[in-house]
Amino acid sequence: MKVVIIGGGVAGLSIGWRLRQAGAEVTVLERAQPARGATWASAGMIAATAEIEAGDSPAAQLARHSAPMWPQFAREIEQVSGGAIGFRVDGTLMAASTAEEAAALHDRAREAPELQFLSPEAARSLEPLLSQEATGALLDPGEAQVDNRALGPGLAIAFRRAGGTLHINEPAVRFEIANGRAAAVRTPFASHTADAFIMAAGAWSSRIEGLASEAVPPVIPVKGEMIALASPDAALPKHMIRGNEVYLVPRSGRLLIGATVTLEGFDTRTTSAAAASLREKATALLPTLADWTLVEHWAGLRPGSPDDLPLIGPSSLEGLFIASGQFRNGILFAPAIADAVRDLVVNNTFPEYCRAFDPRRFAHNQRSP
Repeated sequence: MKVVIIGGGVAGLSIGWRLRQAGAEVTVLERAQPARGATWASAGMIAATAEIEAGDSPAAQLARHSAPMWPQFAREIEQVSGGAIGFRVDGTLMAASTAEEAAALHDRAREAPELQFLSPEAARSLEPLLSQEATGALLDPGEAQVDNRALGPGLAIAFRRAGGTLHINEPAVRFEIANGRAAAVRTPFASHTADAFIMAAGAWSSRIEGLASEAVPPVIPVKGEMIALASPDAALPKHMIRGNEVYLVPRSGRLLIGATVTLEGFDTRTTSAAAASLREKATALLPTLADWTLVEHWAGLRPGSPDDLPLIGPSSLEGLFIASGQFRNGILFAPAIADAVRDLVVNNTFPEYCRAFDPRRFAHNQRSP
C-alpha cells in the first residue's frame, strides 16, 4: 500500500512512522520544516487531567487512552533516533485562587484516586514559590512533559530510518480526483499518487484545493502566544503548574508560560499586550516571577474545529483520511491517533473511542467507518 501524508508535524510524522512499521510505502509532504508549526510552538505537556475537563467526554477518553502510551512511545523514538526528547514525569499542580475553585478541585479528587487535593499549606510545601493567595490545589503526580522542540526532529529521524520519505519545503497545493476517489496530490514540484492520502496539515488542513466542500475539513487556525522567563538565582518549580488561565512548564532553566487563544487567521506576529497578560497572570500564581527576565516570546497556530473536537477518520471522499483539529492537544493525542489511523488505513478497523471524531459529522452524507 502506498500512502501520502500531507503535513510533517507530530501527527503526520507519528502516523507515517506507524504506517511504515506496518509495511506501507509512505511519503510525507511538509510545507516548511518538519514539526515547526504547532508542535514547535507548544509547551509539550502530556497532561490529560489538566488539559481535559473532568468527565467521560470523547476528548477525555482519547486523552486517557493516549497519555499512558507516552512512556513507551518516547523510549521508542529515542532508541530509533538516537537522541533525547526530554520526556519526564513532573506531575501537574492545579492551583485554586478562590474558595469555589478549591471546592471544584476537591470534587475532582474524590472522583479519581490518582489525584490528590492539597491544602494551601501543603501546596506551598510542594511549591514554595506559590502565592499566599492560593486556596488549595489538585495534584496529578503522573502527568508528564516532552521537549516539543526535540520531539519533532526525533520523529523525523525515526520516520526516515524506518524507510519513510520526507519532502520538506514542498506544500500540497491541489488534489486530483479520479473515479470518485482521491488519486493524486499536486505540489509545485510533482504529482504524488497513492492508494490513500492522510490530511495532517494542522491549521492548514482546509487550504488544499480540488476537494468538494463536504470533503474539506473545517479546520481553523487558532493563534497562541507564549513567553519564557528565566532567573539567574531562583530555582524553577518542580511541577508543571496550572491556574489563573495560564500554565507554567519548567524546562531547561526556563519557565514556559502559555497561552493566549485568539482567532487572527494565519497571523503569527507576537504582541506586547499578550506578553504582558501572560506575565501578569503567571505572577499572580508565583509572585517572584515579577523579577524574572523575559527570554523568549513566540506564537503558533493550533488546528481548531467548529465543535472543539479533533477530526480523525475517513473523509467523505474515498481514499482521503483526516487527522487534524487536535487544537492544543496534538502532542498528548499523538500516540493514540497514530495507532488509530494506521489501523484504519491498513486494516479498516477503528477504535470505538475515536468514533466521535469522524470528520464526516460536518458533511451532508455521514457514514460510520
